[in-house]
Amino acid sequence: MTLAVMLQGTASDVGKSVLVAGLCRIFSQDGYKTAPFKAQNMALNSGITSEGLEMGRAQIFQAQAAGIEPDVRMNPVLLKPTSDRKAQVVLMGKVATDMDAVSYHDYKPRLREQITGVYQSLAQEYEVIVLEGAGSPAEINLRDRDIVNMGMAEMAGCPVILVADIDRGGVFAAIYGTLALLQPHERWRVKGVIINKFRGDVALLTPGLEQIEALTGVPVIGVMPWLEVDLEEEDGVALQRGKYQRSGERALDIAVVQLPHIANFTDLNALAAQPDVRVRYVRSPDALPGADLVILPGSKNTLSDLNWLRESGLAQGVLLSQSAGVPVIGICGGYQMLGETIIDEVESGLGTQPGLGLLNTVTRFAREKTTTQVDASLQAPLPGWLANCGGLALRGYEIHMGETTRAPGCRAALWLHKGGTRVADGAVSDDGLVFGTYLHGLFDSDTFTRTLLNGLRQRKGLPPLDVSVEYAQYKTQQFDLLADAMRQHIDIDFIYRTMQQHQEPAC
Repeated sequence: MTLAVMLQGTASDVGKSVLVAGLCRIFSQDGYKTAPFKAQNMALNSGITSEGLEMGRAQIFQAQAAGIEPDVRMNPVLLKPTSDRKAQVVLMGKVATDMDAVSYHDYKPRLREQITGVYQSLAQEYEVIVLEGAGSPAEINLRDRDIVNMGMAEMAGCPVILVADIDRGGVFAAIYGTLALLQPHERWRVKGVIINKFRGDVALLTPGLEQIEALTGVPVIGVMPWLEVDLEEEDGVALQRGKYQRSGERALDIAVVQLPHIANFTDLNALAAQPDVRVRYVRSPDALPGADLVILPGSKNTLSDLNWLRESGLAQGVLLSQSAGVPVIGICGGYQMLGETIIDEVESGLGTQPGLGLLNTVTRFAREKTTTQVDASLQAPLPGWLANCGGLALRGYEIHMGETTRAPGCRAALWLHKGGTRVADGAVSDDGLVFGTYLHGLFDSDTFTRTLLNGLRQRKGLPPLDVSVEYAQYKTQQFDLLADAMRQHIDIDFIYRTMQQHQEPAC
């Protein structure tokens, strides 16, 4: 029989995704074939499976923590917001439609049977499933059509552990209020509470733990300290709370433009992990001076974000930085913005708009989304500070709805190796100061990243750095640090007993 447990939260961003990854690591370390599962994910950070299917990054890194390949069944529904009221709906890895919030709420009951079938097929192949909820189960206005919190727990027939974030304040009220708003059969399902992100001496918390247990009848099974583990984030909330604002002096300063619809900013994690790099996310042109490299990342709404660039003054700031000799790299949507023209009747409906004009390219949006993992190599030779990167191998993935055409004389940046053929991708300026590509995850390629950074060091008169981070190994170390901390601060035996002893009530 497959064992299962679900982590739900008192709110969004309480740390569910990271704790699910930690449990996946622990159960895998203990010899169980383990998989994560989240019925519905709302995020702009996504990735591509080996089959070319799109799923949330959180479930990808949770699968990696479990030591398995990501499978789209682990995240059957992915919502990618395109505006405050509308989202692209991705079902089983493929774009289904765009919907506003009301339409999607009406649509959810039609997904229940499909989600149940997907979960059951996954459960047949794994010994342990660790499920993740979304937001809070106490959203009583959404309960009647819930497919990701208590509704999913009921479909899976599994117990629930409630996660609460003490760092934001009001943790006991959040625990008590959440449990009070649940229906009796839902509250019965909650077997324990984890208090997350605690700073200080846990002894000072003991009276509160005893009182909340007495008030709710639900035991607190762990108090997790604030951890400085470096794992991928599910969405842009992490940027809002400044998680990626690295402090301290580093030899290289990289400014990443924090677009309103920033997507796949996990592309930059491998850069931030380097010992000589400080990555800053910026929202004002005043923050650009001093950067050794400016990066325009991916976007889920390229033209809307390009308009924001102009309104905020960052467009002019990027142009001034480039004219002053600072290299600029654009990835996916950022690459599109660097061109002369963008034609979009599909994503934003804003029609034809001028780009930043740093690359001689034209982008036209199409309804068909490109989603694929791909091997690649840099063009050779490459100009300027990129010269030593020429010909280096890359591995990454594509997620885009636009097709970009280079004008005659505009050189491609790299080759994509597809089915035995080479397809030119991206563009690079003649002086090498502007570089764009559709390839996500390119900085995960260790040799390329270190060569690129040493090119920046050379521009500053610094010697090359021979010591680099092997990013795949670095992530493995972070998973192990997380698992060790969870074993120390959470009653893992309680979770095992809860999974083994859980029985659904008779109908």
